[in-house]
Amino acid sequence: MSPDETAAVVGGNVLTSQRLCDVILLAFNAVAASQGCMNNLTFGDDRMGYYETVAGGAGAGPGFDGRSAIHTHMTNTRITDPEILETRYPVILREFSIRKRSGGDGEFRGGDGCIRRMQFRRPLQLSVLTERRAFAPYGLAGGRPGQRGLNLLHRRSGRTVNLGGKNCVDVCAGVRQTYIVECCCNHMVVSVGLR
Repeated sequence: MSPDETAAVVGGNVLTSQRLCDVILLAFNAVAASQGCMNNLTFGDDRMGYYETVAGGAGAGPGFDGRSAIHTHMTNTRITDPEILETRYPVILREFSIRKRSGGDGEFRGGDGCIRRMQFRRPLQLSVLTERRAFAPYGLAGGRPGQRGLNLLHRRSGRTVNLGGKNCVDVCAGVRQTYIVECCCNHMVVSVGLR
Protein backbone atom coordinates (compact mmCIF):
# COMPACT_ATOMS: atom_id res chain seq x y z
CA MET A 1 0.00 0.00 0.00
CA SER A 2 1.07 3.48 -0.75
CA PRO A 3 -1.72 5.87 0.27
CA ASP A 4 -1.40 9.56 -0.48
CA GLU A 5 -1.65 12.23 2.20
CA THR A 6 -5.45 12.49 1.82
CA ALA A 7 -6.11 8.83 2.71
CA ALA A 8 -8.22 8.26 5.82
CA VAL A 9 -5.80 6.46 8.13
CA VAL A 10 -5.89 6.46 11.92
CA GLY A 11 -3.98 4.52 14.52
CA GLY A 12 -1.60 3.15 11.90
CA ASN A 13 -0.25 0.26 13.91
CA VAL A 14 -3.24 -0.38 16.12
CA LEU A 15 -6.06 -0.19 13.57
CA THR A 16 -4.83 0.01 10.00
CA SER A 17 -2.20 -2.74 10.18
CA GLN A 18 -4.65 -5.16 11.79
CA ARG A 19 -7.24 -4.52 9.10
CA LEU A 20 -4.64 -4.98 6.37
CA CYS A 21 -3.82 -8.41 7.79
CA ASP A 22 -7.50 -9.39 7.66
CA VAL A 23 -7.79 -8.19 4.06
CA ILE A 24 -4.70 -10.10 2.93
CA LEU A 25 -5.75 -13.28 4.72
CA LEU A 26 -9.25 -12.97 3.23
CA ALA A 27 -7.78 -12.60 -0.27
CA PHE A 28 -6.12 -15.99 0.18
CA ASN A 29 -9.18 -17.51 1.93
CA ALA A 30 -6.77 -18.42 4.73
CA VAL A 31 -8.75 -17.48 7.87
CA ALA A 32 -11.90 -15.65 8.90
CA ALA A 33 -11.76 -12.11 10.29
CA SER A 34 -10.09 -11.40 13.61
CA GLN A 35 -10.81 -8.62 16.08
CA GLY A 36 -9.87 -6.09 13.41
CA CYS A 37 -7.79 -3.96 15.77
CA MET A 38 -5.79 -4.06 18.96
CA ASN A 39 -8.72 -3.02 21.19
CA ASN A 40 -7.02 -0.04 22.81
CA LEU A 41 -8.13 1.05 26.25
CA THR A 42 -6.46 4.02 27.94
CA PHE A 43 -7.23 6.00 31.07
CA GLY A 44 -5.45 8.65 33.08
CA ASP A 45 -5.27 12.17 34.43
CA ASP A 46 -2.55 14.79 34.97
CA ARG A 47 -0.70 12.44 37.37
CA MET A 48 -0.73 9.10 35.55
CA GLY A 49 -1.65 7.28 32.38
CA TYR A 50 -2.39 3.65 31.51
CA TYR A 51 -2.57 1.96 28.10
CA GLU A 52 -3.53 -1.61 27.31
CA THR A 53 -4.56 -3.73 24.38
CA VAL A 54 -7.25 -6.27 25.20
CA ALA A 55 -7.26 -9.65 23.49
CA GLY A 56 -10.11 -11.04 21.42
CA GLY A 57 -10.88 -14.07 19.28
CA ALA A 58 -8.84 -15.34 16.36
CA GLY A 59 -10.43 -16.38 13.08
CA ALA A 60 -10.92 -20.02 12.21
CA GLY A 61 -9.46 -21.49 9.05
CA PRO A 62 -9.71 -24.56 6.86
CA GLY A 63 -9.22 -27.45 9.27
CA PHE A 64 -8.87 -25.54 12.55
CA ASP A 65 -10.85 -23.56 15.12
CA GLY A 66 -9.85 -20.02 16.07
CA ARG A 67 -8.25 -19.43 19.47
CA SER A 68 -10.14 -17.61 22.22
CA ALA A 69 -8.95 -14.59 24.22
CA ILE A 70 -5.72 -14.11 22.30
CA HIS A 71 -3.89 -11.30 20.56
CA THR A 72 -3.61 -11.66 16.80
CA HIS A 73 -1.46 -10.29 13.99
CA MET A 74 0.58 -7.30 15.19
CA THR A 75 -0.51 -7.08 18.79
CA ASN A 76 1.67 -9.67 20.51
CA THR A 77 1.48 -7.86 23.84
CA ARG A 78 0.75 -9.16 27.29
CA ILE A 79 -2.02 -7.63 29.35
CA THR A 80 -1.13 -6.33 32.83
CA ASP A 81 -1.61 -8.82 35.66
CA PRO A 82 -4.68 -7.95 37.79
CA GLU A 83 -2.59 -7.61 40.97
CA ILE A 84 -0.26 -5.09 39.34
CA LEU A 85 -3.13 -3.21 37.68
CA GLU A 86 -5.02 -2.76 40.97
CA THR A 87 -1.90 -1.95 43.01
CA ARG A 88 -0.41 0.67 40.70
CA TYR A 89 -3.52 2.27 39.19
CA PRO A 90 -6.80 3.67 40.60
CA VAL A 91 -8.91 0.83 39.22
CA ILE A 92 -10.57 -2.36 40.45
CA LEU A 93 -10.75 -5.21 37.94
CA ARG A 94 -14.24 -6.66 38.45
CA GLU A 95 -14.12 -9.28 35.70
CA PHE A 96 -11.73 -10.64 33.10
CA SER A 97 -13.24 -13.63 31.33
CA ILE A 98 -13.92 -15.29 28.01
CA ARG A 99 -17.15 -14.17 26.35
CA LYS A 100 -18.65 -17.58 25.75
CA ARG A 101 -20.21 -18.39 22.37
CA SER A 102 -19.18 -15.05 20.85
CA GLY A 103 -17.17 -16.76 18.10
CA GLY A 104 -18.92 -17.57 14.84
CA ASP A 105 -20.49 -20.99 14.25
CA GLY A 106 -19.50 -23.37 11.49
CA GLU A 107 -17.58 -26.52 10.77
CA PHE A 108 -14.69 -24.77 12.51
CA ARG A 109 -15.59 -22.20 15.18
CA GLY A 110 -14.11 -18.77 15.56
CA GLY A 111 -12.38 -17.99 18.85
CA ASP A 112 -14.37 -16.31 21.61
CA GLY A 113 -13.60 -12.80 22.81
CA CYS A 114 -13.03 -11.30 26.26
CA ILE A 115 -15.03 -9.40 28.82
CA ARG A 116 -13.03 -6.92 30.88
CA ARG A 117 -14.91 -4.93 33.54
CA MET A 118 -13.19 -2.19 35.52
CA GLN A 119 -14.31 0.18 38.25
CA PHE A 120 -12.46 3.48 38.67
CA ARG A 121 -11.51 4.77 42.12
CA ARG A 122 -11.04 8.44 41.17
CA PRO A 123 -12.08 10.76 38.33
CA LEU A 124 -10.18 9.97 35.13
CA GLN A 125 -10.36 10.40 31.38
CA LEU A 126 -11.11 7.16 29.52
CA SER A 127 -10.47 6.50 25.83
CA VAL A 128 -11.27 3.56 23.57
CA LEU A 129 -9.97 2.99 20.05
CA THR A 130 -11.56 -0.20 18.72
CA GLU A 131 -13.10 -1.83 15.65
CA ARG A 132 -15.81 -4.35 14.77
CA ARG A 133 -18.38 -2.57 16.94
CA ALA A 134 -20.60 -1.65 13.97
CA PHE A 135 -19.78 -4.52 11.61
CA ALA A 136 -19.32 -8.09 12.84
CA PRO A 137 -16.20 -10.09 11.97
CA TYR A 138 -16.95 -12.14 8.86
CA GLY A 139 -16.75 -15.89 8.31
CA LEU A 140 -15.46 -17.83 5.33
CA ALA A 141 -16.92 -20.58 3.14
CA GLY A 142 -20.34 -20.40 4.76
CA GLY A 143 -19.10 -19.85 8.30
CA ARG A 144 -21.23 -17.52 10.44
CA PRO A 145 -20.00 -14.11 11.59
CA GLY A 146 -18.95 -13.60 15.19
CA GLN A 147 -20.62 -11.18 17.58
CA ARG A 148 -19.80 -7.49 17.44
CA GLY A 149 -17.82 -5.99 20.30
CA LEU A 150 -19.13 -3.54 22.88
CA ASN A 151 -17.65 -0.71 24.93
CA LEU A 152 -20.08 0.11 27.73
CA LEU A 153 -19.89 2.67 30.52
CA HIS A 154 -22.17 2.08 33.52
CA ARG A 155 -22.76 5.37 35.33
CA ARG A 156 -23.62 5.68 39.03
CA SER A 157 -27.07 6.94 38.03
CA GLY A 158 -27.80 3.47 36.66
CA ARG A 159 -27.57 4.65 33.06
CA THR A 160 -25.51 2.57 30.63
CA VAL A 161 -23.75 4.37 27.77
CA ASN A 162 -22.59 2.55 24.65
CA LEU A 163 -19.30 4.27 23.82
CA GLY A 164 -19.15 2.91 20.30
CA GLY A 165 -15.82 2.02 18.72
CA LYS A 166 -13.95 5.27 19.32
CA ASN A 167 -14.56 7.65 22.17
CA CYS A 168 -13.01 9.72 24.95
CA VAL A 169 -15.05 10.44 28.10
CA ASP A 170 -14.55 11.70 31.64
CA VAL A 171 -15.45 9.14 34.30
CA CYS A 172 -16.14 9.69 37.98
CA ALA A 173 -14.96 7.60 40.90
CA GLY A 174 -17.19 4.59 41.40
CA VAL A 175 -18.15 4.38 37.75
CA ARG A 176 -17.87 0.88 36.37
CA GLN A 177 -16.71 0.76 32.80
CA THR A 178 -17.56 -2.47 31.09
CA TYR A 179 -15.22 -3.08 28.24
CA ILE A 180 -16.48 -6.10 26.35
CA VAL A 181 -13.74 -6.86 23.90
CA GLU A 182 -15.58 -9.48 22.04
CA CYS A 183 -16.40 -7.86 18.86
CA CYS A 184 -13.46 -7.93 16.57
CA CYS A 185 -11.22 -10.77 17.40
CA ASN A 186 -12.93 -12.46 20.22
CA HIS A 187 -15.83 -13.75 18.27
CA MET A 188 -14.13 -14.85 15.17
CA VAL A 189 -16.26 -16.18 12.49
CA VAL A 190 -16.13 -19.78 11.58
CA SER A 191 -13.67 -19.99 8.82
CA VAL A 192 -15.00 -22.89 6.87
CA GLY A 193 -18.53 -24.25 6.55
CA LEU A 194 -17.67 -27.65 5.07
CA ARG A 195 -20.74 -29.60 6.17
